[in-house]
Amino acid sequence: MSDSSADLVSVRYMVDDVDTAIDFYTAHLGFTVRMSAAPAFADVLRGNLRLLLSGPSSSAGRPMPDGAQPAPGGWNRIHLIVDDIAAEVDRLRAAGLTFRNDIVSGPGGRQILLEDPSGNVVELFQPAGR
Repeated sequence: MSDSSADLVSVRYMVDDVDTAIDFYTAHLGFTVRMSAAPAFADVLRGNLRLLLSGPSSSAGRPMPDGAQPAPGGWNRIHLIVDDIAAEVDRLRAAGLTFRNDIVSGPGGRQILLEDPSGNVVELFQPAGR
């Protein structure tokens, strides 16, 4: 994979603790550290996905003009394809990680919502037929 920024798709997550987020994404989901300026910011890579991890002291954490404060959590999420969702869920639960739901099935496949340490959602998805 090229490390050219033009080849990457970037998603920003607000996190409570950048080092904790780095550990979560690298230890459990196969990301590698591209750059760390913890405690303010880091970015991690998985394939062409560049995940920007912005802590409270980052520029992305500054209040909006109306006073709203950017915060982690919510329902927007990155979507990671897995080959065996049941095995991944077993592995991640054994590591003590938190899920918002159980595996659900639909016409396109099966999915479950994993939470990172700040409450951001990562969808694990096994396409139908896999």
